[in-house]
Order: sequence, then C-alpha cells, then structure tokens
Amino acid sequence: MPDEKNTILSKRRRPKQARSTQLVEDILTAAAHVLREQGAHRFTTARVAERAGVSIGSVYQYFPNKNALLFRLQSDEWVQTSTVLRSILQDPTQPPLDRLRTAIRTFVRSEKAETDLRKALSQAAPLYGDTAEARQLLADGHAMVGSFVEEMLANAPPEKHRLAVGILAIFFEKIAESICDRADTEDVNLYSDAMADMFCGYFSKLRSDVS
Repeated sequence: MPDEKNTILSKRRRPKQARSTQLVEDILTAAAHVLREQGAHRFTTARVAERAGVSIGSVYQYFPNKNALLFRLQSDEWVQTSTVLRSILQDPTQPPLDRLRTAIRTFVRSEKAETDLRKALSQAAPLYGDTAEARQLLADGHAMVGSFVEEMLANAPPEKHRLAVGILAIFFEKIAESICDRADTEDVNLYSDAMADMFCGYFSKLRSDVS
C-alpha cells in the first residue's frame, strides 16, 4: 500500500466550469471548518464531505487524499501571505527600512488573526512537510526574503547577507508564531512594533557597517 504521506499533493483535476470552481471553494471552506473544529488528527475527507454537503467522491475528484486537502489549505495561506509581504517588500515608493517595519507588523498581526487555523495547520505539517511541493513553497519564501536583503544590503559581504536572510527567515517561520501564541490580542501590536524596532535597528547597523 503506498505511503499516503508521500503521495502527490496537487489536485487530481482542475475545475474548468464556474460550478466546479464553486464546488472546490465549498470543499476548501468545509475543510478549514473541520480542521479548526476537529484538529489535524481527526481531520478526514469524510468529515469534509459531510460539512460541504457533497459526496466523498466529489472530494476525491479534486483532492486525492486528506493530505492534499490539508496542503492546499496551507499553500493557499502561504501564497496569500507571501503576496501581501511581496507587495510590501518590493514597494519602490517606500524606503527599505519602512518596508521592513510594515512587513513585520503586518505579518504578526495577520498570524494572530488566524491563530486557530494556523495552529491546526501546524499540527498537520508533518503530513506534508517533507514533500517537493512544500519545499518549493518554502524556497519561494526564502527567495523573496533574499531579494529584499540583497537590495537592503547591496554592499554587504556574502556572510553578512546569508546571516541577515537566515535571521529574517527564522522570524517569519518561528518567532512570529511564538509571539502570537504568547501575546493577547490587545498586546500583539506592542509585540509586533517591538520586533520591528529590533529588526530595523539590526539592519540599520548592518547598512552603516558596509556604507
């Protein structure tokens, strides 16, 4: 029997009509509800189908297994977040440090707003984390951060550049999550502002060192 964890996570087929597109959206909405309510360990395609009001066969038309559904939820969240961050970090009308500050504050606050879904997706991550699709999304995120750091520290030596990229990546992947888990909703703005101050101070020093 094939290992479901290593099964291809992409959709089985792509919707071509408006009705099919709506069906996929309904399935994904139901999947998000089930994941929030049941957690990753009780998440099943049968529960998703029941919540969506469709047959389980309809789910399998577009998603070959539950891992594909979970990964689609995660990848949609990653893509949405990356799109927002990219628009901030690549905004040529704003100075780099202002972009960095806005990106950090925006990211922390968006993570806090989706705490329940984020925690559930974190529980599910072992089911799809070691796959080519997941690795590609992670690599895309690192490339986005790397491009910004390259602009910010154009004259920095390679080791400084790698360190700065690594530190920012750790923030987006781990530190922001820890902040959201610890901070109350009313305090998250204070935490995000403090983190923005820290990173802007760090990058300001790096820029002055290589100027």
